[in-house]
Amino acid sequence: MQVTPEMVRELREKTNAGIMDCKRALAESNGDIQKSIDYLRKHGLAIAAKKSGRKAAEGIIGAYIHHGDKIGVMVEVNCETDFVARNSDFREFVKMVTLQIASAAPAYLVPDEVPADLVEREKEIIRAQIKGKPENVVEKIVQGKLGKFYETCCLLEQPSVRPEHEGRKVKELLTDLIAKLGENIVIRRFTRYQLGG
Repeated sequence: MQVTPEMVRELREKTNAGIMDCKRALAESNGDIQKSIDYLRKHGLAIAAKKSGRKAAEGIIGAYIHHGDKIGVMVEVNCETDFVARNSDFREFVKMVTLQIASAAPAYLVPDEVPADLVEREKEIIRAQIKGKPENVVEKIVQGKLGKFYETCCLLEQPSVRPEHEGRKVKELLTDLIAKLGENIVIRRFTRYQLGG
């Protein structure tokens, strides 16, 4: 199948991926745009996995004060080089993360940070809600509902609050950025202040 410049342009507009990556994705997917998007996302996961072990000591601290001065957020996002720290896509991502934290109020970065006693308490509540179901079904339901619980309290598991991201999780947007910029990028820590909270 012949990959045309128009096809490449359309895919670039939808994904922000590089020209060569778009050409490769279209060739692999026989010109199917949706399959090409999926290919780029999977490729991005592979790139992110390769880069995750590299040291990220540069970056920026992003800050956001919500209208009315009642909520404030600070977040540290690290990358490998000062060059990427000054990149507009990197800075836009940090800004998006501060807005996410202000809006969705996560308490933790990832599920591993959630205290074990809190997870157990949540499991007990879920089990109490589904009493009477077969044990093998109960465990599947518990795991599914636990995933929803993590989406409410863990930043990287939350669906983005920005409408243009169509509910994609913050961790997926981070993976896309790693693939695009070619460096390991880490949301290191964050703090959310709420007046009287």
